[in-house]
Amino acid sequence: MYISIEKKIFIETVYKVARFAERKNTSLPALSSILIIAGDESIKMRATNLETGIDLKLEGECKSKGVVAIPATVLQQIAGSLTPEGRITLEHTGDIVSLTSGTGKSSIKTVPHDDFPSIPFPENQKNKIILPGTLLRTLLTSIASCASNSTIRPELSSISLSLEGGVLTIVATDSFRLAEKKTALSNKGIQGKLLIPAKNAIEIAQALPDGDITLTFDEHQCAFSSATGVMVSRLTNANYPDYRQIIPKESIVEAIVLRKDFETALKRTAIFSDSFQKIRINFDPKKNHFSFFAHNIDIGESIETLSAQITGSALDLSFNHRYLSAVLALTNTESLSLTAAGIGRPIIIKGVGDPSLLYLISPMNQ
Repeated sequence: MYISIEKKIFIETVYKVARFAERKNTSLPALSSILIIAGDESIKMRATNLETGIDLKLEGECKSKGVVAIPATVLQQIAGSLTPEGRITLEHTGDIVSLTSGTGKSSIKTVPHDDFPSIPFPENQKNKIILPGTLLRTLLTSIASCASNSTIRPELSSISLSLEGGVLTIVATDSFRLAEKKTALSNKGIQGKLLIPAKNAIEIAQALPDGDITLTFDEHQCAFSSATGVMVSRLTNANYPDYRQIIPKESIVEAIVLRKDFETALKRTAIFSDSFQKIRINFDPKKNHFSFFAHNIDIGESIETLSAQITGSALDLSFNHRYLSAVLALTNTESLSLTAAGIGRPIIIKGVGDPSLLYLISPMNQ
């Protein structure tokens, strides 16, 4: 194999593909490697950790065909040492790959590529939807952050994607807070449900291109395909909880506040939160005031009062300030709506004018 690639393209592709290689010690070195395939039609880089996989095309000149596996950490370190100008060549002879860049040359020991596992793809090609990569990246990244970090309940450490009635609904919860985002689909006939491990969704989201992405899925895996390649993930084999049961059907108070005021006041108040990261919020409909309060015995206390449009009854509730601030990554609206159903009941936050979002947080003990 002998190929020549622009260094900028080489660097970007190595960084994307290396994320999918196995990072732990493994008895199969191929899983910790990047497979480079040079053929008549294209040059590809491929990696998998058996949970996720990636196969990306990259522009370059193929002077002779071949296949080689190189440790991903080595390629990452080399990519990180390069400047983006000029070209890099890779020449494979025996069990050595020579990388030449300008006046520098490195010789790397390869890994047996015959051990590299195949990347499974969904068998049912009828289950597919098309979404812009920019939208899908935003949805997956923001929602996945609300999933549980624990692996005790795999369904809670996954994100739920549901397709019904021409709408894609993405949900994640860690049992303390829940985020739901909806987006309309051009293909209204597709129906189905799938659970993607949240950590896999984040890896895939960060490698998605901006153009159109085709999502296909079956019972065991899903694939995100574009003009430049494909990424796959295994699916979680579990049933997602019926989260609709915990969403309050009515409320006793609603406050509408400016997003920038909410963000600034919350940030300052959080400095004074206690070891449980607790702050208290207050709805005052008589004065049309919405306030944050925090007390820390080692630092002091703080209260921030915002002008708000409030309807309903006065109410005090306490929350983890991190969960309150997380809503800011889920909507870009100028104002936020906060509704509460009473003491001990969850609060719902939405973006005013953004019907796609529902964000729910359970309160802490007062």
